[in-house]
Amino acid sequence: MPVSVPLPGHPTHAVDRAFLGMARRHPDVRWDTGGVAYLSGPPPSLADLRAYVGYGLTRLPLLTSRLEGGTRRPRWRPDADFAVDRHVHEVVAEGPEGWDAALHTALNAPFAPGTYWGVWLIHGHAPDEYAVCYRFHHACQDGAAAAMTFRAVLGEGEPSARPVPRKGGLAGLPRRLGTAVGLAALFMARSLAVRGRRPAVPFVATGERRLWRGRVPADVLRRVGAAHGGSAHDAHLAALTGALATWSARSGVPLPRVTALLPVDARRPEEEQTWGNRCFALPLELPVRTQRGNGASPVRRLEHIMATTRKLRGETWRQAVQDLVRFMPDRPTEWYLRRMLSPRVSGLMATSMPLADKGSLGDSQVTGTALLPLLVPGQLCGVGLSFFGNWAEVSFVADPALPLAELLPKLWEQAVGELEQTSAST
Repeated sequence: MPVSVPLPGHPTHAVDRAFLGMARRHPDVRWDTGGVAYLSGPPPSLADLRAYVGYGLTRLPLLTSRLEGGTRRPRWRPDADFAVDRHVHEVVAEGPEGWDAALHTALNAPFAPGTYWGVWLIHGHAPDEYAVCYRFHHACQDGAAAAMTFRAVLGEGEPSARPVPRKGGLAGLPRRLGTAVGLAALFMARSLAVRGRRPAVPFVATGERRLWRGRVPADVLRRVGAAHGGSAHDAHLAALTGALATWSARSGVPLPRVTALLPVDARRPEEEQTWGNRCFALPLELPVRTQRGNGASPVRRLEHIMATTRKLRGETWRQAVQDLVRFMPDRPTEWYLRRMLSPRVSGLMATSMPLADKGSLGDSQVTGTALLPLLVPGQLCGVGLSFFGNWAEVSFVADPALPLAELLPKLWEQAVGELEQTSAST
């Protein structure tokens, strides 16, 4: 009788195991993230969407896996009982006025037992518009991996625009590890300095999530960043800082200090898989306290942010982040992430991701996108910036009890306009 030899499976990474460990310790926290694609045209039936997703999974075999092997060294192995029906769902809005409620349902619905991701078809609010919401447990994917999934399912197969260090093997490894450890120590020291100074947010959280969106032409952010020797992401963070300062004044929520947590993709050039985490969280203080009278013009905010992000774009820091993700053991990895995600250290998650030039589902065209960043209880919000087509689209994910949260996208758009106007006059 032949002996059945199980497939080796796909090993989990230290960052994957860190999120699994945090989920076990804090089962009341929502550890999922994801995104929403907005499409034009009549919506497909649920059966057709399930067939479409099922076909796409042939290019994404790891999405049909399950965790095996216990808590110490679990692996993703093919799930013989995988059923697409348990992952793809439908929310029907009750007419035009029912859109918010339907989107709220898709954002907050639990995963089916034993599953780590889900897709929700949202329609019924308009005859020629619908949306597809994709959410996943953060132990399965980071934002860069999810963007690869988007391109495989809805995009046109464009390559990722993410920057990666040069492929250097193990050359100079001792020196590189020393730099990596020093970088981690630097950010940990900063976290010790800010711990205990989180904003006193005057509301009782509901535990639910809401989504608000804004958008500007992507070229505007690129021009502003380039005019000062920075990037579109730098311009976005500067606009976010201005938006938060204005929101604080209007809402009455004091912001003595705001540290944004920036996920940095640390995949090596050969790592293009659409599963698992290869990211590292780096803190960045946003200069929200400085008033215009003290010299905090939009450009000054941008320069403050670029003083840090310029180092992140450099080869030394990027290689150090890659080495940290590649070689840091499990316990330090979880300890670092747990500390950085604490609302006593970081006030919000701020992620940015190039998605695709265009996208479609059958005859329907993707007209817009929104990222759904991780939202940890006690943090103000999660902020996502997605680049899709000609647009830079910002999304704010927050507890619905956050005062005046619906103003944040418009305030961000206005702050981008101020940056553009100020940059043009310098």
